[in-house]
Amino acid sequence: MSKEKRLQEARAVLIDLGLPKAQQNERTALCLLALLNLTPKKKWGQAASPRIGITPIMDWAKEHYNKDYAPNTRETFRRQSMHQFVQAGVALYNPDKPDRPVNSPHAAYQIAPEVLAVLRTYKTKKYRQQLAEHLSVHKTLAKMYARQREVAMVPLKLRDGLEIALSAGDHSLLIKAIVEEFGPRFIAGGKLVYVGDTGNKYGYFDVNLLSSVGVVLDNRGKLPDVVLYSAEKNWLFLIESVTSHGPVDAKRHTELEQLFGTCTSGRVYVSAFPNRKLFMTYMDRIAWETEVWMADEPTHMIHFNGPRFLGPYSTG
Repeated sequence: MSKEKRLQEARAVLIDLGLPKAQQNERTALCLLALLNLTPKKKWGQAASPRIGITPIMDWAKEHYNKDYAPNTRETFRRQSMHQFVQAGVALYNPDKPDRPVNSPHAAYQIAPEVLAVLRTYKTKKYRQQLAEHLSVHKTLAKMYARQREVAMVPLKLRDGLEIALSAGDHSLLIKAIVEEFGPRFIAGGKLVYVGDTGNKYGYFDVNLLSSVGVVLDNRGKLPDVVLYSAEKNWLFLIESVTSHGPVDAKRHTELEQLFGTCTSGRVYVSAFPNRKLFMTYMDRIAWETEVWMADEPTHMIHFNGPRFLGPYSTG
């Protein structure tokens, strides 16, 4: 058995065991093989269950598979491979002494007995049945992570009781604020046309509503993060959620003008920020004839619109 062929087999096993894509790699495959002490010359039926630490795993990979990792990748092995093995029930952590301190130099891992029994049947007729029986009583880590992502998603309430979920993160939280806070305050009776999702970029899209104002698009990736429509004023609000990407600067303004060039509605460009501090870092880039809104001061807007809104305010 060649070293590369055995590594390919180990990666296939990782997929079978339900490890997430981030762990379906050579590093984690080497960790699995080290846990089994499965050198290239051994068969899967000869898999063992030694207790082994992170540095010994790296040394073992170098000795038996000629894979030499730098010493400073030790934490990567621990946090991005072994941690997931323990979470998935593939490996046990300090099975000989569970109360061993976390920073102990004697910390060790060992393949879980039930997983060892399954993997010893790999490449035999019994493997698929053994694997299915094992997975029927052990949730795969990929499913656990998917459930965690689902729980962590940001709920977004739309009109008429409809609710969608956006991927977790600051960007989605700001999108939520735009739809639920900015919209009702500044666009009475406004309708949601589009909201992007950091996970798949297609959180919600009312294609028919957009086409009713003369815009037909075949590339949603160029849309701003949120698009709202005011039927009362026949205005289309094109809003960028600024957390990691930029605001409506001169370049983006030109792009959107071209993208919505056939629009029969008036267009309002808005850069939305979570707070004034982040706004200040982008202030010199904001395009003229656009608006700025900040989620932590939701009742006010900043107008980059010249004299249009010039005039006194009543203090009474």
